[in-house]
Amino acid sequence: MIKLFADGADKAGILEMYQNPRIAGFTTNPTLMRKAGITDYVAFAKDLLSEIPDKPISFEVFADEFDEMERQALEIAGWGKNVYVKIPVMNTKRQTSYELVQKLSQAGVQLNITAMMTLEQVNKVAESVQGGASCFVSVFAGRVADTGIDPVPMMQEALELLKNAPNAELLWASPREVLNVYQAEAIGCHIITATNDILKKLELNGKNLDVYSQETVQMFFNDAQAAGFQL
Repeated sequence: MIKLFADGADKAGILEMYQNPRIAGFTTNPTLMRKAGITDYVAFAKDLLSEIPDKPISFEVFADEFDEMERQALEIAGWGKNVYVKIPVMNTKRQTSYELVQKLSQAGVQLNITAMMTLEQVNKVAESVQGGASCFVSVFAGRVADTGIDPVPMMQEALELLKNAPNAELLWASPREVLNVYQAEAIGCHIITATNDILKKLELNGKNLDVYSQETVQMFFNDAQAAGFQL
């Protein structure tokens, strides 16, 4: 069964998902943190880790130069045994981070290599992490789909590429709908990370569609009545 990770930066929402036995880990990123109004990165991370000491949590570096990325990665890794350090596959100058990934992985740092969107990137990362620490290879399948490309065949190929790196797990990132969870599971993807609103829709599995149709009509009717619409 595919592992479900919750993606977000709202502490209450994260802790709600922590109580759900189906949730196996957590991811976040600087953009989500900014949207959540977080200003103290370290305090936020350590506060979460004090409440979630036993499931993987990914925290991202936010430097653009690789030497500073390395320094930040080593500091973040020291926050807890369940921490995975997110390293982007490239910096803003499109310089790839494969050498840094290899160095950190061989040093025992658990990584989440992020913002990946091509099979070439997956192949290079697979080579970089071979024999290293446990890591997640985060392919942004949802963003790939946004460009009009079906991500499913690509994710299937990514799984094949990662067979040479048994310490690496493929993570389906940026899903757009709950269907993506079922697609990821069907191909044997190891992990999918999703926002709480998508994860909660998993409760609809097997729901009678006639009942769902009636409930939708009821919603439209109730809202029209509440709005006081007239013709």
